[in-house]
Amino acid sequence: MFARLAAAIFGTSNDRALKRYQARVPAINALEPKMQALSDEALAHQTVLFRERLAKGESLDDILPEAFATVREAARRVLGLRHFDVQMIGGMVLHEGKIAEMKTGEGKTLVATLPVYLNALPAKGVHVVTVNDYLATRDAEWMGRIYRFLGLTVGTIVHGLTDEQRRHAYACDITYGTNNEYGFDYLRDNMKYRLEDMVQRDFAYAIVDEVDSILIDEARTPLIISGPSDDSSDLYRQVNEVVKELVKDADTFEKDEKQRTVTLTEAGSERVEAMLKDAGLVTEGDLYDIHNVTVVHHLNQSLRAHTLFKRDVEYVVRQDKIVIIDEFTGRMMEGRRYSDGLHQALEAKEYVTVQPENQTLASITFQNYFRLYPKLAGMTGTAATEADEFAEIYKLDVVEIPTNVPVARVDEDDEVYRTAAEKYEAVAALIAEARERGQPVLVGTTSIEKSELISALLKKKNVPHQVLNARYHEQEAGIVAQAGRPGAVTIATNMAGRGTDIQLGGNYEMLARQEAGTNEGEAYEAAVAKHKAEVEAGRPAGRAAGGGVAGRTPRPPAPR
Repeated sequence: MFARLAAAIFGTSNDRALKRYQARVPAINALEPKMQALSDEALAHQTVLFRERLAKGESLDDILPEAFATVREAARRVLGLRHFDVQMIGGMVLHEGKIAEMKTGEGKTLVATLPVYLNALPAKGVHVVTVNDYLATRDAEWMGRIYRFLGLTVGTIVHGLTDEQRRHAYACDITYGTNNEYGFDYLRDNMKYRLEDMVQRDFAYAIVDEVDSILIDEARTPLIISGPSDDSSDLYRQVNEVVKELVKDADTFEKDEKQRTVTLTEAGSERVEAMLKDAGLVTEGDLYDIHNVTVVHHLNQSLRAHTLFKRDVEYVVRQDKIVIIDEFTGRMMEGRRYSDGLHQALEAKEYVTVQPENQTLASITFQNYFRLYPKLAGMTGTAATEADEFAEIYKLDVVEIPTNVPVARVDEDDEVYRTAAEKYEAVAALIAEARERGQPVLVGTTSIEKSELISALLKKKNVPHQVLNARYHEQEAGIVAQAGRPGAVTIATNMAGRGTDIQLGGNYEMLARQEAGTNEGEAYEAAVAKHKAEVEAGRPAGRAAGGGVAGRTPRPPAPR
């Protein structure tokens, strides 16, 4: 009660923080006419002047208003985007090493340019962490136009680069990349024998996009570098045949879905021992004798593969490989494998080539990796609910940034149905009804299985639609970007949409970018004009070619 009374009188800690940041905004706005009067060359020369002032002893906080005003003007000239006042506040929050919670569509990508530029001035390197290669490449190219205009260098860390390419990217003033790539580069560097072979330099400052996903949801996920071990692929295949028959009888095992464990019952142990002896896999003693420990290990992993891991939910089969689906983002994780023989057990289960086992050579969790940065900041649409965890684990405060204009969206109450069948039938009926009105519909599901179930119901009702899940992630950007076309129906797992601009009528800019292969030039402008005319004429914009984005929440374009 006392806390509520104090908040009513003095305001919450968030209110007080916002007042402090708001007090600095007029100083930035006052510089706008001066910046607008500068030529392109003079505006770009501001970077040289800022670095000279820092060399003479001024701090980043001293030059913050002028640096932010410089970035705002550069963004207006280069991208046609002007930072709003609330975005200036978001930039200050990130500069101070805190987490900015901004609603979906408030332009977090643009906000990050302010603290990134400011903190890149000392030339110690700024890392911008995104959730996938597509966003890292897109943002480095898109926002990189601002930095390059102002004379800074920009690098990108994505899958498949050589050590030399990585070293060059890390040497840039600003480096965009994914959390996985940064973490694995750190592990590989720690396995190098010579300092000159390392690709990363000392850590200085990082901004983590979708910070709740990376630092909370995936915090304890270990990144593991493995080396080859003994090949026992034949044993996995032989044990798989035994377990395949065993699990047909539910009385032979007990599983705990919450703990992700499975154990044999007494009857199951007796039966599997007899089956293994018949198969010639146990030749002496009983199942749990010391010399049968390898068989037991293979048996346990095969049992887990058959009872706890479902195809198209935890993994997909693709090009003679088992590809893991990230439980947090729903994305396929190429090159990642389960450890301790589980991946081999899944390969045997699905009758694909069983790869040799690996042994762990180096490992680190995201939680431990990102705590290595002297200065860390983050941004997301949902951080307040995990504020206590951020404060306790990372010493990061969360500041909720107000929206530029009041939120007009109406959030309806949940509807509850007695059975799943009734729920999905109601969903399908609502989709069909919305499409008849010409209203675009985006349906989010939690798994591939559910997205295809809804797709089947829509097919019965003859409702045209697009399905996007981990099976079709190559077409992800194109499908999601056009989800705003009149009458479009798009079904997506929770991986889809993060970082992609969904625009009512269709995202003709993305179509133009993919047709022209660039964000600028005559070909791009011509393609924009063509698709814009199609949308304005009421014709749906064509489907874009594939890209790759990920996430949970579709995001409208940054404020213009």
